[in-house]
Amino acid sequence: MSYLTIIYSILEVIILLLIALFVGVLIPGIERKYVHARIQQRIGPPVTSSGLWASIKFLYKENIKPNSPVPGLYKAMPILCFIVVFLVFLALIPFNYNFVLFSSLIAIVGFLKVEEIAYVLMGSLSKSVMSAGLRFPDHVKGAERLGTLTSYLEDISSNRSLRMIAFGSFPLYLALFIPAALSGSIFLGDIIQYQQLHGPFIFTLSGIIGTVVFFIGLMIMLNEYPFSIVKAKADVIDGPYMEFASKYRTYIYVTRGFMIFTLSCLYGVLFLGIAPGLLNLHFILNIIVALIFVLFMGVFSAFSPVFTNKQFYPVVLVSSVIGALAVILGLLI
Repeated sequence: MSYLTIIYSILEVIILLLIALFVGVLIPGIERKYVHARIQQRIGPPVTSSGLWASIKFLYKENIKPNSPVPGLYKAMPILCFIVVFLVFLALIPFNYNFVLFSSLIAIVGFLKVEEIAYVLMGSLSKSVMSAGLRFPDHVKGAERLGTLTSYLEDISSNRSLRMIAFGSFPLYLALFIPAALSGSIFLGDIIQYQQLHGPFIFTLSGIIGTVVFFIGLMIMLNEYPFSIVKAKADVIDGPYMEFASKYRTYIYVTRGFMIFTLSCLYGVLFLGIAPGLLNLHFILNIIVALIFVLFMGVFSAFSPVFTNKQFYPVVLVSSVIGALAVILGLLI
């Protein structure tokens, strides 16, 4: 491999990353301006307001010391989430297909699991002042237990995040392995090469089912309505994000849009056979896929209430079963 190839690959990664970050910070504004506002029949905020300017604004806000037993680790969680999403995005770029272990579905699932664990740690490491007067257990019932005097709102989010890891993320991970079943390989390069020879998986029955399951898993992974279990209204404001301020809040804004775009690129690789690149129009197609996902996410969330466990578990179970059937169907074809 020549030095020119390495230099070009590094430049390509940098340019693609900048484009992805720019599109990512615009995605929240696009969703609010052109989806939610249109559905609610109002003008809506500027496209640059919700993501771009909000991220810049928080950089200049005063930082606070979080009420946490380990404040350094707590503040590192948004940075860890950004790094994980960046690694997933890096694995999707064709140059990195040479590193087969890095550009495999196993690696991507591992990265996403780390991102999920970060939400559990956020909730367990945050003890916001808003929970200071929350007494537990209920003294009226005479169930007092010595040494357990205060409960924290973030504990709710931590428990829910653990529940999401154990159960809620199944649809997305099953959808990821549908292309593996169809192509007979877990490596991204092989999956793309198979689709270049036989056509995109989206035009197969398993691919259509996988698209639906992937979309449901995408919304669950993003904690988007109606699957916003981690930061539901019972958590008062923002669940595990409660104590983040200043630049750490900026990391959260940037990472969310970046993750939407990255998962859209992942869908393009697995079901359309297109990988992000500068020398072709594939990166434009990745942007179009991201905008389509944002459109459907906005419409779906606008007309859906927040699911409780009574609705959440059956939806996850049904979509997981359908995803598993699609994997089996892919193996049989």
